[in-house]
Amino acid sequence: MKPLIQLKNIHKSYPLDGFDLEILKGIDLEINAGEFVAIMGPSGSGKSTLMNILGCLDTPTSGSYLLEGENVENLSADELATIRNRKIGFVFQGFNLLSRTSAIENVELPMVYAGIGDAERRKKAEAALTKVGLAERMYHQPNQLSGGQQQRVAIARAIVNDAPIIFADEPTGNLDTKMSVEIMQLFSNLNTDLKRTIILVTHEEDIALYAKRIIKIVDGEIHSDTINKTRKSK
Repeated sequence: MKPLIQLKNIHKSYPLDGFDLEILKGIDLEINAGEFVAIMGPSGSGKSTLMNILGCLDTPTSGSYLLEGENVENLSADELATIRNRKIGFVFQGFNLLSRTSAIENVELPMVYAGIGDAERRKKAEAALTKVGLAERMYHQPNQLSGGQQQRVAIARAIVNDAPIIFADEPTGNLDTKMSVEIMQLFSNLNTDLKRTIILVTHEEDIALYAKRIIKIVDGEIHSDTINKTRKSK
């Protein structure tokens, strides 16, 4: 079986004051379907740049990126947008919810872009919110929800299109310890029960321990790639 994600010699540079600032320096990486992977590293290590490339939000300067066997680094902006809509769900630290829109309408947004009809959108959004424990909060706006509940809405939005891959960028960064534990348990359930591939970026060791595999990035290179034998389940 081919890997779900395969990176070969990925480099990423940005022009800065007349020279190229190299952020990623030859990343080789394979991730299989159904894995729960944490990507760790200090600020400036390149972990967010790597996440953006993996999530088709950015393209590498050089190297090869195969997603489900398809070479994606040279695709057009529209083609990348289609991949993001159909294959990838995103969860960010800041929730990224529309402030004057109900939870269920926020969850429906990816399906609007996918051209799914009103009735099916509503049915699938209701099911996604129920999966994340917000059946009784569907019509609340973000300012009527706690931080943890807002992140649950964001997770529901990420899974509603049945995307096989969920990218989570510091998803507990704005949450207290209790809410962080609840959100990480939810990600674990999505991985175990729904077989979603989870790729998590975090700088927090205790959050990374929920993953099955931990990759550490230092100065744009993979410093270590290990199986987590002390994985948290609660």
